[in-house]
Amino acid sequence: MQTLAAKPLGRGALLFPLCLVLYEFSTYIANDMIQPGMLAVVEQYQAGSEWVPTSMTAYLAGGMLLQWLLGPLSDRVGRRPVMLAGVLWFILTCLGTLLAQNIEQFTFLRFLQGVSLCFIGAVGYAAVQESFEESVCIKITALMANVALIAPLLGPLVGAAWIHVAPWQMMFVLFALLAAVALAGLWRAMPETATRIGEPLSLPRLGRDYREVLRNGRFVAGALATGFAALPLLTWIAQSPVMLIQGENMSSYQYGLLQVPVFGGLIIGNLTLARLTAHHSVRRLILAGVIPIVGGLALAAVATQVAAHAWLWMIAGLSLYAFGIGLSNAGLVRLTLFASEMSKGTVAAAMGMMQMLIFTFGIEVSKHAWLSGGNGLFNLVNLTSGLLWLGLVMLFLRDRSAGAALQP
Repeated sequence: MQTLAAKPLGRGALLFPLCLVLYEFSTYIANDMIQPGMLAVVEQYQAGSEWVPTSMTAYLAGGMLLQWLLGPLSDRVGRRPVMLAGVLWFILTCLGTLLAQNIEQFTFLRFLQGVSLCFIGAVGYAAVQESFEESVCIKITALMANVALIAPLLGPLVGAAWIHVAPWQMMFVLFALLAAVALAGLWRAMPETATRIGEPLSLPRLGRDYREVLRNGRFVAGALATGFAALPLLTWIAQSPVMLIQGENMSSYQYGLLQVPVFGGLIIGNLTLARLTAHHSVRRLILAGVIPIVGGLALAAVATQVAAHAWLWMIAGLSLYAFGIGLSNAGLVRLTLFASEMSKGTVAAAMGMMQMLIFTFGIEVSKHAWLSGGNGLFNLVNLTSGLLWLGLVMLFLRDRSAGAALQP
Protein backbone atom coordinates (compact mmCIF):
# COMPACT_ATOMS: atom_id res chain seq x y z
CA MET A 1 0.00 0.00 0.00
CA GLN A 2 1.35 3.41 -0.97
CA THR A 3 1.22 5.83 1.92
CA LEU A 4 0.53 9.51 1.66
CA ALA A 5 4.11 10.11 2.78
CA ALA A 6 5.29 8.67 -0.53
CA LYS A 7 3.39 11.34 -2.45
CA PRO A 8 4.20 15.03 -2.77
CA LEU A 9 2.80 16.78 0.27
CA GLY A 10 0.45 19.01 -1.70
CA ARG A 11 -3.18 19.92 -1.42
CA GLY A 12 -4.34 16.45 -2.43
CA ALA A 13 -2.35 14.72 0.28
CA LEU A 14 -3.41 17.27 2.91
CA LEU A 15 -7.13 17.20 2.10
CA PHE A 16 -7.73 14.21 4.37
CA PRO A 17 -6.08 15.63 7.52
CA LEU A 18 -7.69 19.02 6.88
CA CYS A 19 -11.14 17.44 6.65
CA LEU A 20 -10.40 15.43 9.77
CA VAL A 21 -9.39 18.53 11.67
CA LEU A 22 -12.56 20.31 10.53
CA TYR A 23 -14.54 17.49 12.14
CA GLU A 24 -12.31 17.71 15.21
CA PHE A 25 -12.89 21.46 15.26
CA SER A 26 -16.66 20.96 15.18
CA THR A 27 -16.52 18.56 18.14
CA TYR A 28 -14.21 20.86 20.09
CA ILE A 29 -16.25 23.98 19.48
CA ALA A 30 -19.34 22.01 20.51
CA ASN A 31 -17.64 21.94 23.90
CA ASP A 32 -15.89 25.30 24.07
CA MET A 33 -18.60 27.48 22.55
CA ILE A 34 -21.44 26.09 24.65
CA GLN A 35 -19.59 26.46 27.98
CA PRO A 36 -20.22 30.22 28.32
CA GLY A 37 -23.74 29.53 27.02
CA MET A 38 -24.28 26.95 29.77
CA LEU A 39 -25.29 29.72 32.17
CA ALA A 40 -28.19 30.46 29.79
CA VAL A 41 -28.94 26.73 29.47
CA VAL A 42 -29.23 26.13 33.21
CA GLU A 43 -31.31 29.30 33.57
CA GLN A 44 -33.75 28.10 30.91
CA TYR A 45 -34.05 24.68 32.53
CA GLN A 46 -34.16 26.20 36.05
CA ALA A 47 -31.14 24.15 37.15
CA GLY A 48 -28.20 25.01 39.42
CA SER A 49 -24.80 26.27 38.26
CA GLU A 50 -23.20 22.95 39.25
CA TRP A 51 -24.57 21.60 35.95
CA VAL A 52 -22.22 23.93 34.00
CA PRO A 53 -19.04 21.80 34.37
CA THR A 54 -21.15 18.62 34.48
CA SER A 55 -22.11 19.26 30.85
CA MET A 56 -18.44 18.96 29.92
CA THR A 57 -17.98 15.92 32.16
CA ALA A 58 -20.85 14.17 30.35
CA TYR A 59 -19.37 15.11 26.97
CA LEU A 60 -15.97 13.65 27.84
CA ALA A 61 -17.51 10.58 29.46
CA GLY A 62 -19.21 9.86 26.15
CA GLY A 63 -15.78 10.12 24.56
CA MET A 64 -14.71 7.13 26.63
CA LEU A 65 -17.71 4.88 25.91
CA LEU A 66 -16.74 3.21 22.62
CA GLN A 67 -12.98 3.79 22.45
CA TRP A 68 -12.35 0.13 23.32
CA LEU A 69 -14.40 -1.07 20.34
CA LEU A 70 -13.89 1.47 17.56
CA GLY A 71 -10.12 1.12 17.19
CA PRO A 72 -10.11 -2.67 16.80
CA LEU A 73 -13.31 -2.51 14.73
CA SER A 74 -11.69 -0.06 12.30
CA ASP A 75 -8.66 -2.38 12.09
CA ARG A 76 -10.94 -5.09 10.72
CA VAL A 77 -13.70 -3.35 8.74
CA GLY A 78 -11.68 -0.31 7.70
CA ARG A 79 -10.90 3.12 9.13
CA ARG A 80 -12.93 4.90 6.48
CA PRO A 81 -16.48 3.48 7.05
CA VAL A 82 -16.13 3.70 10.83
CA MET A 83 -14.95 7.32 10.67
CA LEU A 84 -17.77 8.37 8.36
CA ALA A 85 -20.34 6.72 10.65
CA GLY A 86 -18.92 8.67 13.59
CA VAL A 87 -19.28 12.03 11.83
CA LEU A 88 -22.87 11.21 10.91
CA TRP A 89 -23.62 10.27 14.54
CA PHE A 90 -22.32 13.64 15.71
CA ILE A 91 -24.54 15.50 13.24
CA LEU A 92 -27.66 13.63 14.37
CA THR A 93 -27.01 14.01 18.11
CA CYS A 94 -26.34 17.75 17.73
CA LEU A 95 -29.70 18.19 16.02
CA GLY A 96 -31.30 16.00 18.70
CA THR A 97 -30.36 18.62 21.32
CA LEU A 98 -33.10 20.84 19.88
CA LEU A 99 -35.64 18.39 21.34
CA ALA A 100 -34.32 18.43 24.93
CA GLN A 101 -36.99 19.38 27.50
CA ASN A 102 -34.94 19.55 30.73
CA ILE A 103 -31.35 19.66 31.98
CA GLU A 104 -31.20 15.88 32.41
CA GLN A 105 -32.17 15.28 28.77
CA PHE A 106 -29.74 17.96 27.65
CA THR A 107 -26.90 16.37 29.64
CA PHE A 108 -27.73 12.92 28.25
CA LEU A 109 -27.59 14.29 24.71
CA ARG A 110 -24.23 15.88 25.57
CA PHE A 111 -23.07 12.40 26.57
CA LEU A 112 -24.27 11.00 23.23
CA GLN A 113 -22.51 13.81 21.36
CA GLY A 114 -19.34 13.01 23.27
CA VAL A 115 -19.34 9.51 21.79
CA SER A 116 -18.24 11.23 18.58
CA LEU A 117 -14.91 12.05 20.23
CA CYS A 118 -14.12 8.32 20.20
CA PHE A 119 -13.73 8.38 16.44
CA ILE A 120 -11.08 11.13 16.34
CA GLY A 121 -8.22 9.42 18.15
CA ALA A 122 -9.08 5.73 17.77
CA VAL A 123 -9.86 5.96 14.05
CA GLY A 124 -9.00 9.31 12.44
CA TYR A 125 -5.65 10.06 14.03
CA ALA A 126 -4.61 6.42 13.79
CA ALA A 127 -5.08 6.75 10.02
CA VAL A 128 -3.01 9.95 9.98
CA GLN A 129 -0.19 8.30 11.93
CA GLU A 130 -0.23 5.37 9.47
CA SER A 131 -0.22 7.66 6.45
CA PHE A 132 2.83 9.85 7.12
CA GLU A 133 6.44 9.30 8.19
CA GLU A 134 7.37 10.42 11.71
CA SER A 135 8.87 13.86 11.11
CA VAL A 136 6.17 14.83 8.62
CA CYS A 137 3.46 13.41 10.86
CA ILE A 138 4.57 15.38 13.93
CA LYS A 139 4.68 18.59 11.89
CA ILE A 140 1.25 17.94 10.38
CA THR A 141 -0.17 17.01 13.78
CA ALA A 142 1.14 20.25 15.28
CA LEU A 143 -0.24 22.35 12.43
CA MET A 144 -3.56 20.51 12.56
CA ALA A 145 -3.68 21.19 16.28
CA ASN A 146 -3.44 24.91 15.60
CA VAL A 147 -6.57 24.74 13.46
CA ALA A 148 -8.36 22.68 16.10
CA LEU A 149 -7.21 25.10 18.80
CA ILE A 150 -9.09 27.92 17.15
CA ALA A 151 -12.09 26.29 18.86
CA PRO A 152 -11.02 26.97 22.46
CA LEU A 153 -9.54 30.31 21.42
CA LEU A 154 -12.65 31.59 19.62
CA GLY A 155 -15.26 29.38 21.25
CA PRO A 156 -15.58 31.27 24.55
CA LEU A 157 -15.62 34.64 22.78
CA VAL A 158 -18.14 33.59 20.13
CA GLY A 159 -20.25 31.64 22.61
CA ALA A 160 -20.39 34.55 25.04
CA ALA A 161 -21.49 36.87 22.23
CA TRP A 162 -23.86 34.34 20.63
CA ILE A 163 -26.20 34.10 23.62
CA HIS A 164 -26.85 37.84 23.35
CA VAL A 165 -27.99 37.69 19.71
CA ALA A 166 -29.40 34.18 19.13
CA PRO A 167 -30.84 31.23 21.08
CA TRP A 168 -28.23 28.82 22.45
CA GLN A 169 -30.01 25.97 20.62
CA MET A 170 -28.85 27.39 17.28
CA MET A 171 -25.24 26.68 18.30
CA PHE A 172 -25.94 23.00 17.77
CA VAL A 173 -27.24 23.66 14.27
CA LEU A 174 -23.90 25.38 13.55
CA PHE A 175 -21.96 22.40 14.93
CA ALA A 176 -23.98 20.03 12.74
CA LEU A 177 -23.37 22.13 9.62
CA LEU A 178 -19.60 22.21 10.20
CA ALA A 179 -19.57 18.43 10.68
CA ALA A 180 -21.61 17.98 7.49
CA VAL A 181 -18.92 19.81 5.50
CA ALA A 182 -16.26 17.58 7.13
CA LEU A 183 -18.31 14.49 6.25
CA ALA A 184 -18.37 15.45 2.58
CA GLY A 185 -14.60 16.06 2.57
CA LEU A 186 -13.76 12.82 4.37
CA TRP A 187 -16.01 10.88 2.01
CA ARG A 188 -13.91 12.18 -0.85
CA ALA A 189 -10.39 12.23 0.60
CA MET A 190 -9.94 9.76 3.48
CA PRO A 191 -7.64 6.85 2.53
CA GLU A 192 -8.00 3.33 3.86
CA THR A 193 -4.97 2.44 6.01
CA ALA A 194 -6.23 -0.52 8.07
CA THR A 195 -4.10 -3.65 7.65
CA ARG A 196 -6.31 -6.32 9.25
CA ILE A 197 -9.45 -5.95 7.13
CA GLY A 198 -11.45 -9.17 7.02
CA GLU A 199 -10.15 -10.63 10.28
CA PRO A 200 -12.96 -11.71 12.61
CA LEU A 201 -13.59 -9.55 15.67
CA SER A 202 -14.06 -11.70 18.76
CA LEU A 203 -14.26 -10.52 22.35
CA PRO A 204 -11.66 -13.06 23.62
CA ARG A 205 -9.20 -11.92 20.94
CA LEU A 206 -10.01 -8.31 21.69
CA GLY A 207 -9.32 -8.91 25.37
CA ARG A 208 -5.96 -10.51 24.55
CA ASP A 209 -5.03 -7.55 22.33
CA TYR A 210 -5.78 -5.05 25.10
CA ARG A 211 -3.96 -7.12 27.71
CA GLU A 212 -0.89 -7.12 25.48
CA VAL A 213 -1.08 -3.35 25.06
CA LEU A 214 -1.61 -2.68 28.80
CA ARG A 215 1.24 -5.01 29.81
CA ASN A 216 3.56 -2.54 28.10
CA GLY A 217 4.55 -0.33 31.03
CA ARG A 218 6.15 2.27 28.79
CA PHE A 219 2.96 2.68 26.77
CA VAL A 220 0.87 3.00 29.94
CA ALA A 221 3.20 5.69 31.29
CA GLY A 222 3.03 7.64 28.03
CA ALA A 223 -0.75 7.36 27.72
CA LEU A 224 -1.32 8.51 31.31
CA ALA A 225 1.14 11.35 30.78
CA THR A 226 -0.78 12.67 27.76
CA GLY A 227 -3.94 12.68 29.88
CA PHE A 228 -2.45 14.52 32.85
CA ALA A 229 -0.77 16.98 30.46
CA ALA A 230 -4.08 18.20 29.05
CA LEU A 231 -6.15 17.97 32.24
CA PRO A 232 -5.42 21.49 33.62
CA LEU A 233 -6.45 23.00 30.28
CA LEU A 234 -9.73 21.10 30.30
CA THR A 235 -10.49 21.96 33.93
CA TRP A 236 -9.97 25.62 33.02
CA ILE A 237 -12.37 25.35 30.07
CA ALA A 238 -14.98 23.57 32.22
CA GLN A 239 -14.80 25.71 35.34
CA SER A 240 -13.82 29.18 34.11
CA PRO A 241 -17.36 30.33 33.17
CA VAL A 242 -18.44 29.79 36.78
CA MET A 243 -15.17 31.15 38.20
CA LEU A 244 -15.15 34.33 36.13
CA ILE A 245 -18.71 35.22 35.16
CA GLN A 246 -20.54 34.01 38.24
CA GLY A 247 -17.80 34.07 40.87
CA GLU A 248 -16.09 37.32 39.87
CA ASN A 249 -19.07 39.07 38.22
CA MET A 250 -17.08 39.57 35.02
CA SER A 251 -18.86 40.27 31.77
CA SER A 252 -18.98 37.58 29.10
CA TYR A 253 -16.66 39.80 27.03
CA GLN A 254 -14.08 39.94 29.85
CA TYR A 255 -14.41 36.18 30.27
CA GLY A 256 -13.70 35.64 26.57
CA LEU A 257 -10.68 37.93 26.57
CA LEU A 258 -9.07 36.01 29.44
CA GLN A 259 -9.15 32.86 27.30
CA VAL A 260 -7.03 34.46 24.56
CA PRO A 261 -3.58 34.40 26.26
CA VAL A 262 -4.07 30.81 27.46
CA PHE A 263 -4.98 29.36 24.09
CA GLY A 264 -2.69 31.78 22.32
CA GLY A 265 0.15 30.21 24.30
CA LEU A 266 -0.97 26.80 23.13
CA ILE A 267 -0.97 27.87 19.49
CA ILE A 268 2.46 29.51 19.80
CA GLY A 269 3.77 26.29 21.33
CA ASN A 270 2.46 24.26 18.40
CA LEU A 271 3.91 26.69 15.86
CA THR A 272 7.27 26.51 17.65
CA LEU A 273 7.10 22.72 17.54
CA ALA A 274 6.43 22.74 13.81
CA ARG A 275 9.53 24.93 13.24
CA LEU A 276 11.82 22.87 15.49
CA THR A 277 10.81 19.35 14.43
CA ALA A 278 13.34 19.11 11.59
CA HIS A 279 16.25 20.25 13.79
CA HIS A 280 15.65 18.54 17.14
CA SER A 281 14.83 15.01 18.26
CA VAL A 282 11.36 14.19 19.53
CA ARG A 283 12.87 13.42 22.93
CA ARG A 284 14.43 16.85 23.20
CA LEU A 285 11.19 18.58 22.21
CA ILE A 286 9.26 16.68 24.89
CA LEU A 287 11.81 17.63 27.55
CA ALA A 288 11.71 21.26 26.37
CA GLY A 289 8.16 21.39 27.68
CA VAL A 290 9.09 20.51 31.27
CA ILE A 291 9.98 24.01 32.53
CA PRO A 292 6.99 25.86 31.02
CA ILE A 293 4.48 23.17 32.00
CA VAL A 294 5.53 22.65 35.61
CA GLY A 295 6.73 26.24 36.06
CA GLY A 296 3.52 27.72 34.69
CA LEU A 297 1.26 25.57 36.86
CA ALA A 298 3.46 26.31 39.91
CA LEU A 299 3.22 30.06 39.20
CA ALA A 300 -0.59 29.89 39.09
CA ALA A 301 -0.73 27.78 42.25
CA VAL A 302 1.64 29.93 44.28
CA ALA A 303 0.01 33.19 43.15
CA THR A 304 -3.47 32.06 44.17
CA GLN A 305 -2.20 30.83 47.55
CA VAL A 306 -0.83 34.31 48.24
CA ALA A 307 -3.88 36.14 46.83
CA ALA A 308 -6.98 34.15 45.85
CA HIS A 309 -7.93 36.66 43.14
CA ALA A 310 -4.50 37.07 41.53
CA TRP A 311 -6.01 36.65 38.07
CA LEU A 312 -3.14 38.24 36.17
CA TRP A 313 -0.58 35.83 37.62
CA MET A 314 -2.93 32.88 37.26
CA ILE A 315 -3.55 33.60 33.57
CA ALA A 316 0.19 34.14 33.04
CA GLY A 317 0.94 30.76 34.63
CA LEU A 318 -1.73 28.93 32.62
CA SER A 319 -0.49 30.60 29.42
CA LEU A 320 3.08 29.45 30.08
CA TYR A 321 1.81 25.95 30.84
CA ALA A 322 -0.21 25.95 27.60
CA PHE A 323 2.88 26.92 25.59
CA GLY A 324 4.71 23.92 27.07
CA ILE A 325 1.86 21.58 26.14
CA GLY A 326 1.90 22.85 22.57
CA LEU A 327 5.64 22.30 22.38
CA SER A 328 5.82 18.77 23.80
CA ASN A 329 2.54 16.91 23.54
CA ALA A 330 2.45 16.00 19.83
CA GLY A 331 5.82 14.23 20.11
CA LEU A 332 4.73 12.40 23.26
CA VAL A 333 1.55 11.21 21.56
CA ARG A 334 3.55 9.94 18.58
CA LEU A 335 6.08 8.02 20.67
CA THR A 336 3.34 6.59 22.88
CA LEU A 337 1.32 5.33 19.94
CA PHE A 338 4.36 3.50 18.58
CA ALA A 339 5.54 2.19 21.96
CA SER A 340 3.42 -0.91 21.31
CA GLU A 341 3.64 -3.22 18.31
CA MET A 342 -0.11 -3.87 18.38
CA SER A 343 -2.24 -2.51 15.53
CA LYS A 344 -2.62 1.23 15.86
CA GLY A 345 -6.42 1.19 16.08
CA THR A 346 -6.23 -0.86 19.29
CA VAL A 347 -3.32 1.19 20.68
CA ALA A 348 -5.03 4.51 19.91
CA ALA A 349 -8.25 3.25 21.51
CA ALA A 350 -6.43 2.21 24.69
CA MET A 351 -4.68 5.57 24.88
CA GLY A 352 -7.95 7.43 24.28
CA MET A 353 -9.79 5.53 27.01
CA MET A 354 -7.09 6.29 29.55
CA GLN A 355 -7.10 9.96 28.60
CA MET A 356 -10.89 10.27 28.81
CA LEU A 357 -10.93 8.49 32.18
CA ILE A 358 -8.47 11.06 33.53
CA PHE A 359 -10.44 13.95 32.01
CA THR A 360 -13.82 12.76 33.28
CA PHE A 361 -12.78 12.26 36.89
CA GLY A 362 -10.27 15.12 36.88
CA ILE A 363 -12.85 17.72 35.89
CA GLU A 364 -15.19 16.61 38.68
CA VAL A 365 -12.32 16.67 41.21
CA SER A 366 -11.37 20.18 40.10
CA LYS A 367 -15.00 21.34 40.29
CA HIS A 368 -15.30 20.18 43.90
CA ALA A 369 -11.85 21.62 44.69
CA TRP A 370 -12.98 25.04 43.51
CA LEU A 371 -16.30 24.80 45.34
CA SER A 372 -14.57 23.91 48.61
CA GLY A 373 -11.26 25.78 48.35
CA GLY A 374 -11.61 28.45 45.66
CA ASN A 375 -8.92 29.39 43.16
CA GLY A 376 -6.05 28.30 45.40
CA LEU A 377 -7.17 24.68 45.73
CA PHE A 378 -8.21 24.57 42.06
CA ASN A 379 -4.68 25.50 40.99
CA LEU A 380 -3.08 23.08 43.44
CA VAL A 381 -5.03 20.28 41.76
CA ASN A 382 -3.73 21.50 38.39
CA LEU A 383 -0.16 21.57 39.72
CA THR A 384 -0.60 18.00 40.95
CA SER A 385 -1.56 17.01 37.39
CA GLY A 386 1.61 18.68 36.09
CA LEU A 387 3.82 16.85 38.60
CA LEU A 388 2.19 13.52 37.73
CA TRP A 389 2.87 14.30 34.05
CA LEU A 390 6.51 15.00 34.84
CA GLY A 391 6.98 11.74 36.74
CA LEU A 392 5.31 9.70 34.00
CA VAL A 393 7.36 11.40 31.25
CA MET A 394 10.60 10.61 33.10
CA LEU A 395 9.46 7.00 33.35
CA PHE A 396 8.50 6.93 29.66
CA LEU A 397 11.86 8.38 28.58
CA ARG A 398 13.93 6.19 30.89
CA ASP A 399 15.07 4.37 27.76
CA ARG A 400 17.51 7.01 26.49
CA SER A 401 17.11 5.83 22.89
CA ALA A 402 13.38 6.66 22.88
CA GLY A 403 12.80 9.47 20.41
CA ALA A 404 16.51 10.35 20.37
CA ALA A 405 17.02 9.97 16.62
CA LEU A 406 16.84 13.15 14.56
CA GLN A 407 14.29 12.58 11.81
CA PRO A 408 15.18 13.58 8.26
